[in-house]
Amino acid sequence: MAYHKSSEKRIRQTVGKTDRNKYYAKTMRNALKSFRSTSTKKEADEMVPKLNAMLDKLAKKNIIHKNKASNLKSSVGKHANSLK
Repeated sequence: MAYHKSSEKRIRQTVGKTDRNKYYAKTMRNALKSFRSTSTKKEADEMVPKLNAMLDKLAKKNIIHKNKASNLKSSVGKHANSLK
């Protein structure tokens, strides 16, 4: 049990931030899953800029690492280019 008021506040803040980060990370994973299930080039081309922006924002907020964001953006681009 926390003894100091500041540590109690820190626990409350950590819980809120953890929930928020989990939400953003899960949203990203769902977006990537729906992108990878697309089969038409037109749909993929519409989704690529949105996904890239989402990944950049998550990397900026330190929810995912910047290198992970780069790797995911690369794989998104490869998938989009492979569609016909």
